[in-house]
Amino acid sequence: MTQIERDEMEFDVVVVGGGPAGLATAIRLKQITPETSVCLIEKGSEIGAQIVSGAVIEPRALQELFPNLETLNAPLRTPVSEERVLFLTEKRSFQIPYINLLMPHMNNHGNFVVSLGEVCRWLGEQAEALGVEIYPGFAGAELFIENNRVAGVITGDMGIDKDGSHGPNFTPGMILKAKQTVLTEGARGSLSAQAMKRFGLRRGVDPQTYGLGVKEVWEVPKENHRPGFVQHSFGWPLDDHTYGGAWLYHFGDNLVSYGFVTGLDYSNPYLSPFEEMQRTKLHPAFKEHFKGGKRIIYGARALNEGGFQSIPRLTFPGGVLAGDSAGFLNMPKIKGTHTAMKSGILAADAVAEALKTDRSEASSLTQRVRDSWLWSELRMARNIRPAFSKWGMKAGALYAGIDSMIFRGRAPWTLHHPHADNETLRAASLSERINYPKPDNVLTFDRVSSVFLSGTNHEENQPPHLKLRKKAIWKTINHDVFDSPESRYCPAGVYEQEEKSEHHWELRINAQNCVHCKTCDIKDPAQNIEWCPPEGGGGPNYPVGM
Repeated sequence: MTQIERDEMEFDVVVVGGGPAGLATAIRLKQITPETSVCLIEKGSEIGAQIVSGAVIEPRALQELFPNLETLNAPLRTPVSEERVLFLTEKRSFQIPYINLLMPHMNNHGNFVVSLGEVCRWLGEQAEALGVEIYPGFAGAELFIENNRVAGVITGDMGIDKDGSHGPNFTPGMILKAKQTVLTEGARGSLSAQAMKRFGLRRGVDPQTYGLGVKEVWEVPKENHRPGFVQHSFGWPLDDHTYGGAWLYHFGDNLVSYGFVTGLDYSNPYLSPFEEMQRTKLHPAFKEHFKGGKRIIYGARALNEGGFQSIPRLTFPGGVLAGDSAGFLNMPKIKGTHTAMKSGILAADAVAEALKTDRSEASSLTQRVRDSWLWSELRMARNIRPAFSKWGMKAGALYAGIDSMIFRGRAPWTLHHPHADNETLRAASLSERINYPKPDNVLTFDRVSSVFLSGTNHEENQPPHLKLRKKAIWKTINHDVFDSPESRYCPAGVYEQEEKSEHHWELRINAQNCVHCKTCDIKDPAQNIEWCPPEGGGGPNYPVGM
């Protein structure tokens, strides 16, 4: 096979991923070592383009990064003004009292409802002003390895035709060489997975477990808008053994962020996270908030839920993990922006030290994390998520209250995640089908119209970035045992099982619909679906400033 000649660029540090963690890393590096050359690549078409609006963030890490934050016109415009946590039954809702006492993780006093895409764009502007070179539209395809250490990344080739041949506009990816490479790709990042496998970073820790967040942004009449209102729910429509719940935030100019998280350790192969999200809007506790409104954005993303006991080793020869690549989201809080940014700040400090001392591995990162509030915050929350998996929704919520009120997060034991999410499905023959209501196209919708609102686009003639490693495995496992769960858990309608002839089934993959949520990479029972980065700039393209 002919070796492709690639152009090379050299930097002191290459950061992969333009989310909060990557941008915080780049900014901090230029703040403390202005002479360091820093390059940041982002697979989206621009910074923030693949981050759906509407999130509650703690400003703690942002204030650490910018002590003069109040003078910088940061897009923190909607402080949390009112919050509720509800337990839902099919027709009713019950508000959890004394939230600060029973569920202190859910306390949002002093936090802000923001467009996270807009926050990232603002961070990108701060980074560029400090001299960071930012290249959107470039996906990291593989790690560049020299002498058994990561020496940078190779960006994806452009202009490859569907058959794998070089098209007329073929452009080989570049080698971005670096003394240190920082991986901040988000949950289930492909380069992070390469690093974890090659250097054994997950040895001795619990499996990472995930949730799928399916999200919409609505524009509502001004008279129905309640800026700063925050609502979370658990219970219906999920059964007692399935973790998840809904959120609803009012923010910005008459905008409402609504979504639903389903823990991907669920067991019923007939469950559809997308349909659970849609039917929850019909509940009286949510329905009123959409009155007279219009749905304007749709998206989905996997979230790390493993927490403290699932954090891998953070350093390897030539680089580090930070943000959701390492799994720093605080699931009981349903927040990861402040923890991602803090990990990025700490990664920058460790990388700067490694560069100064000419060390291959920024090994001080581990201790820096352990000495920070990031470590103590995640440690105190470590038993909440696994309690729900172990005992179910109601008993898990009871344990969460006991852990918070009596032990204050310092229980002398640690609950564990015993299984990866792909190991938890029950056979279809032993499972109950779920009858979901048909969409009314006013409040509830189908996948096709939803994907349209994500702005998803992939170069039409490129090879599919989703494929089966072995087609025969899909038939004998996914179809015969589990009745094609990927046709239900995918929130974008990528997967469809088709009967080509009597008793002959095949899987149709509509890769052009993919919103890059990574659920198939996580939940496929045989780990037979392969997700690889498409051409840079491909995928969802959300409005950044909304």
